Amino acid sequence: MEERSLRITGADKNFFNKITTTLTKILTPTKIGINSMLISIRRNSLMKAYERYQDIEEDYDDKEELEDRYKSAYENYLEALDKYVMDSIYKKVKNDTASEFEKNALAKYYEVITLKENEYTEYKYRKQKYLIDLDYESVKVSGKEKVLERYKSFYSYRMDVLYKAILKNYSIKLADTTSRYDTTKDWIYTKIFLTLEDYVENILPLKIEAEEKLEEVIPEYEKYEKYTIGKLDRRDNIEKNMILLGISRFLFTHSLPLIVAEQCYEKLLRDARMLVQDTKIATKREKAYSMLITLIEDYNLKLLSKKVYWEKPSEKDEYKKFWDKYKEISKLKEVDFVEYVKQKEILFIKDDLSKLREENKIDYSKIKIYYKRKLIDYGAIKQLKDSYKSEGKYIKIKEVA
Repeated sequence: MEERSLRITGADKNFFNKITTTLTKILTPTKIGINSMLISIRRNSLMKAYERYQDIEEDYDDKEELEDRYKSAYENYLEALDKYVMDSIYKKVKNDTASEFEKNALAKYYEVITLKENEYTEYKYRKQKYLIDLDYESVKVSGKEKVLERYKSFYSYRMDVLYKAILKNYSIKLADTTSRYDTTKDWIYTKIFLTLEDYVENILPLKIEAEEKLEEVIPEYEKYEKYTIGKLDRRDNIEKNMILLGISRFLFTHSLPLIVAEQCYEKLLRDARMLVQDTKIATKREKAYSMLITLIEDYNLKLLSKKVYWEKPSEKDEYKKFWDKYKEISKLKEVDFVEYVKQKEILFIKDDLSKLREENKIDYSKIKIYYKRKLIDYGAIKQLKDSYKSEGKYIKIKEVA
């Protein structure tokens, strides 16, 4: 790290010592540690450039020039923040004079830096996000409400850009079929859900507060809020991720395209089926099963019903049959709600069973039996001794483990 110093010779040292003491008081870091004069100046320059950039009209002659000014101001601002972390926080941690917050800030900084060698694209966006987050916290604790309100607009806008870029990068990785990444790609799914959660928890409230057109998202956000309190179990986490995916269909249709969202839903379906299989206590297994049925409905209604391109025409035909049956069952909703719920559940079970027949990588034998028991209970299939009748054929059935 380059050391910087100002050497003054042939001057009244007492005079300069007094000035240094005064400046030190002015530039004393806040709790967050970013409140220096240079950063404030560059932040103000950025705000001016950003506001002018946002007000550009399509036919404005100097549109390109204002855009360049905004980009330049943004780069200078990030540079000032980056230098502060290395020139000030780093030194404090090294000299053991840093606050707990500053120690954590530096630790997070190095977490981001570790991405640089192998995940440069993610590093590029994560570093910007980290620096802006750090300054946003500084502005919040400064107590300057006017500055905060002005900064919020930029913060919300820029974070939106960065989150979309990060999610798009993950989408590309999911589409990658080379051996460089784990074939199961569970780590990418985890990152996608964590990124969505981070966005919904920290950025979405700002957008709702700014009264952006998010009427369709607010009900889903209110559902999500229930999962921000207390310790979550496996079922809670799957339900939470299901809500996050639903929200992503409104906010990240380009960053997480339909084909990627479909893979994420399929990942949740695998997790939910395994949870039903793994749960030994009957009451908990019923709750897990109920969640699985809700997830199957979400998958079919929020995603497959909007799917335009199908790799196999046969899959499209099968879904059309499912959709026609679903619409027919939906007519029962106002007439006999209990029967509507029953028939809908039977439809979902049969549809999922048909998908599991083609699954040979995961052992779903227990949930298949569980499904068939449900169908027998509903009278959808007949059981004779140790078998049941389906489509005119007798099929062996074992007890549920």
